[in-house]
Amino acid sequence: MNRGCLSRPRPTRLTSARLRGVIVTIDGVAASGKSSVASGVARALGIPYVSSGLLYRAVTLLALERGLTPPTAPALLELLAEHPPELRPLPQGNRVSVGPGPDGEQRDLTDAAHTGAVDAGVSAVARLPEIRQWVNDRLRALPPPFVAEGRDMGTAVFPQAAAKFFLTASARVRAQRRVLERQDDVDKIEAALRARDEHDAAQSRPAQGAQVIDTGTLDLNGVIQAVLSGIEGRR
Repeated sequence: MNRGCLSRPRPTRLTSARLRGVIVTIDGVAASGKSSVASGVARALGIPYVSSGLLYRAVTLLALERGLTPPTAPALLELLAEHPPELRPLPQGNRVSVGPGPDGEQRDLTDAAHTGAVDAGVSAVARLPEIRQWVNDRLRALPPPFVAEGRDMGTAVFPQAAAKFFLTASARVRAQRRVLERQDDVDKIEAALRARDEHDAAQSRPAQGAQVIDTGTLDLNGVIQAVLSGIEGRR
């Protein structure tokens, strides 16, 4: 899925009135393009999108900075009570920050949360039931309408969602996409993705009634259009 081939999505027939209170979930395997697709769908609909994975990444980053390896639920919950990350679903994309620091300002964690070290550690954090509950509680507190992307948005977090989607692609295709974003070896990335798929198998599965989209042969705009068509068909 070529992220550089995004044209303006075609107009949708969904109106603000029809979208009131609507939640759309986009789940999928790692590096399947969930954030890019959710952002494009949300822009086409004129509603926010919510990145659950960014919260997990922020927690992982804070754990690494504190030296919590391996992470345990009690230690992480204590850390989060002291320094709870705040997710901000902004129109231009999700940001996550923590603070205030010594200077009284929030510290933006977004860029630092997208590194190889966080990639390697986030599955261990996300598998902890207590941390999943901490993240889910914050997601459920957000007012709809919105598009939520993650691993189990349609299964565990928002089973009542009006429209559910699951994105997939081969590990090789996903590795080739990610290497365009990060200077790393494609074989190394593919091996890491396969390992993460195994670790996340319990959480990362299609929700009941979800439309499964193989993104391997589609560009970004094609996936967005497929999701928009699916939403229109279910409303």
